[in-house]
Amino acid sequence: MWRGSSDQRISEIMALLTPEDPQQFHRLRLSTLIRLRWLAIVGQSIAVIVVAYWLDFPLPVSSCFALIAGSAWLNLFLALRYPATQRLAPHAALAILLFDALQLGGLLYLTGGLTNPFSLLMSVPVVISATSLPPRFTLLLGGVVGAASSFLAFNHLPLPWYEGAELSMPLVYVAGMWLSVLASIAFTAIYAWRVAEEARLLGDALAATELVLQREQHLSALDGLAAAAAHELGTPLATIALVAKEMERALGDDERFREDVTLLRSQSERCRGIMKRLTSLSSEGEEHLKRLPFTSLIEEVTAPHREFGIDIALEAGDLIGAEPVTRRNPGMIYGLGNLIENAVDFAKATVTVRWRWNDDKIAIEVVDDGTGFPPDIIHRIGEPYMTTRPGGSTQGGGLGLGLFIAKTLLERSGASITFRNSEERDKGASVLIEWPRSAFARDIA
Repeated sequence: MWRGSSDQRISEIMALLTPEDPQQFHRLRLSTLIRLRWLAIVGQSIAVIVVAYWLDFPLPVSSCFALIAGSAWLNLFLALRYPATQRLAPHAALAILLFDALQLGGLLYLTGGLTNPFSLLMSVPVVISATSLPPRFTLLLGGVVGAASSFLAFNHLPLPWYEGAELSMPLVYVAGMWLSVLASIAFTAIYAWRVAEEARLLGDALAATELVLQREQHLSALDGLAAAAAHELGTPLATIALVAKEMERALGDDERFREDVTLLRSQSERCRGIMKRLTSLSSEGEEHLKRLPFTSLIEEVTAPHREFGIDIALEAGDLIGAEPVTRRNPGMIYGLGNLIENAVDFAKATVTVRWRWNDDKIAIEVVDDGTGFPPDIIHRIGEPYMTTRPGGSTQGGGLGLGLFIAKTLLERSGASITFRNSEERDKGASVLIEWPRSAFARDIA
């Protein structure tokens, strides 16, 4: 892993994950809205039937069913006009949710306005918008629903009640219902938006982690590919060398082609030598590449960062028992290298890498002499899209995505990671990585 390559790879991967349409993440499936509307239609129909015919309350049934039929007609039109997999553009989804909010507002107008106990359902379209549409659309829809709720607080037909008895709601009760509707819209919308946004960011970060791991595994597999290429190319190169030698013998002292044939034969021999070295490298080093002693792991992850003006000091602690050995794990190598790279980025002059092991546990600690983790974000270190760089940089690793990927890959190897500020003098941030010895060596036969 070369210095600076981690941030570059993360930026490239995020570019792959980012669609051409910046609002692609907010696209709702049409079938989702259609199903939700059918559920609302069934519920509204049952409510009207129960109130009008079971409780026998006076109710403008025809007007209510006209509004319900309008919603059902729109559902049928959308289901027949568009395929089930259709994803709506944000403007189209907003228009449909506006229709749903106004249709529900119409039903509430006919059945008592905010004195109707079902008035809290006015928040549903806003919640759906908050989970799937851009915030500005949710604010617009919330404003429309809030205005409709304010209108319904003072303008509506009487609440259906027993015939001959008048049910009068105090103004304080109506005001309370109005406040509860607005509070429900605001709270549930903000909560739903936050949860959906965190889920999307986590999904993106995990996808980036998988892509990083795939790339690292691909690089680790290059040795095997080189050996396979050497094996496959060996036979045709031998044939070329044999034919070139026969041509050289047949031409004798003919100066027209002798020099070219000699060059052809010498270059084919050179290619065979290269292929032979690749094959021997793989066969001789195969076991070494598969099995990675702990000290070799430390050297491998620190070596790429030694030539950039920061001294990397290695300090061995208590070493009890035989040296741990693990199977080469691209995710582990990438994760440790990323943590060391991050320490080098923030260090003033020195990064210290310490390690120790015993019969139960293996540990590495990476300590820099920088300013340490800011106290206000130290408890969130390792979350995706959480910058620790000055000024809130959003370039490359400044998103916190690099630390998230490193943490995720190391935890997959069985490690636990602790981010903290060092208590030593002239030291800054400290990252402690610990494995149970059994987990570190679990893939070794």
